Amino acid sequence: MKKFPLFVTLALLSALPLLGQRARLSPHETLSLKIDSNRVTVTYGRPYTKDPKTNVMRKIWGGLVPYDKVWRTGADEATLFITQQPIDLGGATIPAGAYTLFTFPSADGSAKLIVNKQIGQWGVDPYDAKQELTRIPMLKETLEKPVDQFTMMLEKNPAGGAWLRMAWENTRYSVPYTVKK
Repeated sequence: MKKFPLFVTLALLSALPLLGQRARLSPHETLSLKIDSNRVTVTYGRPYTKDPKTNVMRKIWGGLVPYDKVWRTGADEATLFITQQPIDLGGATIPAGAYTLFTFPSADGSAKLIVNKQIGQWGVDPYDAKQELTRIPMLKETLEKPVDQFTMMLEKNPAGGAWLRMAWENTRYSVPYTVKK
């Protein structure tokens, strides 16, 4: 059985009161990866391409996820990101702690990952840009096979460090990270 550090447990528990405020429409998942004695944990909602109420296929990028607006990076409550130690995430220094991840996709296909200091929000209502720690450009790849359910991944990078990835529809976005020395 894996043990979570105390501050990870406290961060997850601090968000629990907000979970009861609204009904979740999507399944949720928690990912965790330990690299260079640092654990990164991500908890997020996993919506499907099909609308859960109507079972109708939805256009994702530029449809359900609008261009040039902040998106919650998943479904229901905003995505929780926890790092035990400071990391370099795509060139930005992220101190140890708990954060919320948002995404800002653009019509040209590019996207930025937003690391926000406020945790516990439901979606982006209301979104507080003053709480942003940074916006990080993400690498974009076109997938050969579509992804029906929004999926985030933490993957070891053979060159060192790891990748934070997200895939949905026919697109995958990625940001590398390493532990700050």
